[in-house]
Amino acid sequence: MTRKGSETRMSTSYSQVSLRCSVWFNLVMLEESGPATLWNPSMAPNSAAKSPSTHQPVSKAELFDRLTSLGISYQTIDHPPVFTVAESSAIEAALPGAHTKNLFLKDAKGKLFLIVAENRTEINLKALPAAIGSKRLSFGKPELLLETLGVEPGSVTAFAVINDLEHRVNVILDATLTNYETVNCHPLRNDATTNIARDDLLRFIRACGHEISVVQLPE
Repeated sequence: MTRKGSETRMSTSYSQVSLRCSVWFNLVMLEESGPATLWNPSMAPNSAAKSPSTHQPVSKAELFDRLTSLGISYQTIDHPPVFTVAESSAIEAALPGAHTKNLFLKDAKGKLFLIVAENRTEINLKALPAAIGSKRLSFGKPELLLETLGVEPGSVTAFAVINDLEHRVNVILDATLTNYETVNCHPLRNDATTNIARDDLLRFIRACGHEISVVQLPE
């Protein structure tokens, strides 16, 4: 037999002995540590499975279903998209009650606020932090707005708290709105306006797990 063949057989024998020793050692360790679950390919890490599912924003129809389930009556009219208070003058004539404007704000500590105000309230943004117990407010970014309230800029509304499942947003209600029997808000889109009783709006917000702070907003 050649030297090369002998070395090959010795190498193979050594590998087999090492494998047997490794198996024996692992079996001993398993016996000492108690029952264990054997690994299989299905246990491999799956980043998609570990990622939290993305919450899909509620649709207008789903919002109406929620109102109905709460026994809340409402009236809605469709109209071209509006982005400013001035553009909503025709809508005000068609629906009675208070019409609203809404601000999505973030303070220096990352606390989030939804300000629901009567649309004629001229809010003093410099004095607002002291009125709501905060400091140095700024407008929340569109990405944060979509993440927390599930709406786009121009469609911010009190109804959007339905999308805030983690209750990250603090709701501030303009005290002026309490003078009206009904309130008008966008139903998650700015191409429609929904008229709802004031007390029913408050009940809806609380049903979504949010507390409401009624504040006389500084002007």
